[in-house]
Amino acid sequence: MDNSIRLLSEKNEKHILCDKACLASNSRGRAVEEPDDAVRTCFQRDRDRIIHSQSFRRLKHKTQVFLAPSGDHYRTRLTHTLEVSQIARTIARALKLNEDLTEAIALGHDLGHTPFGHAGERALDKLCDCGFKHYEQSVRVVDKLEKSGEGLNLTDEVKNGILCHTRGEEAYTLEGQIIRIADKIAYINHDIDDAIRAGVMAEEDIPLSLRMQLGMTKSKRINNMVIDVINTSDDKIRMSDDFYTAFMELHDFMFTAVYTNPVCKGEESKAVDMLHKIYSYYINHIDEMPEEFIKITETDGDERAVCDYIAGMSDNYALKVFNNLFVPMFWYD
Repeated sequence: MDNSIRLLSEKNEKHILCDKACLASNSRGRAVEEPDDAVRTCFQRDRDRIIHSQSFRRLKHKTQVFLAPSGDHYRTRLTHTLEVSQIARTIARALKLNEDLTEAIALGHDLGHTPFGHAGERALDKLCDCGFKHYEQSVRVVDKLEKSGEGLNLTDEVKNGILCHTRGEEAYTLEGQIIRIADKIAYINHDIDDAIRAGVMAEEDIPLSLRMQLGMTKSKRINNMVIDVINTSDDKIRMSDDFYTAFMELHDFMFTAVYTNPVCKGEESKAVDMLHKIYSYYINHIDEMPEEFIKITETDGDERAVCDYIAGMSDNYALKVFNNLFVPMFWYD
């Protein structure tokens, strides 16, 4: 098959997207050069590689906010990722930016997240002298850990968007900047939804002034925030000053009502203690880790290899490892 389908897609981008969009044909490329795909643009290939990766599949068993929820409708790291992708694509499409690039970054932005949510991230950051940040780990996953150490060889634009999705320097593409704000819009609203489902709070607990400005329901808040970003963004993806101020006030409310609420976080100390024990065990028994992580010790050191192993665990697998290492096996007749 010739490259006519991909070339048509790249031609369509030039006609449809705005002059600030990142075109697939202008990508900075990959660390290791590859022949072009006959059908897909480079950003479409990146999206597909992420979706088919092992680390993407593991997101379905990683905590978002509520640790090991028993209900079917609480968010996991995977459903959060899909909600970020949907919001980000809506913004990208409205602004005539590259939707394929936006989607690839969104789907890959949390691949490096630990088991047990941000509690797990904070635990590894304290344990490892070289530090641990989930956004840096997400890049490490796609660069070095996936495919048994080969990595996914993603384009520079996708890796930059993943790296810059939380804090620090802004992504150099507008598509990457979308993910940072779409992530915020997604998590603040689905965390409210999950907290209401858990009985931790009610919609009416949110200050009325914020509800009147941002929206009286989850769907209205998301819609209003997205429209505000679309109407406000120009050379930078951003909310209006009024909306951003209200968003930060809502975040402060959630910090008190949910993110530090003992009902939500009561089991976190147990999860953190589990990760401490698992880390301490493997840092002293390197040879008992899977072979691919033992190899990492040769290039990046023991601490990084143990962090890589633990960060890749799902909540369920971390619990299984802990039980195997520290919980006695009983004999039965």
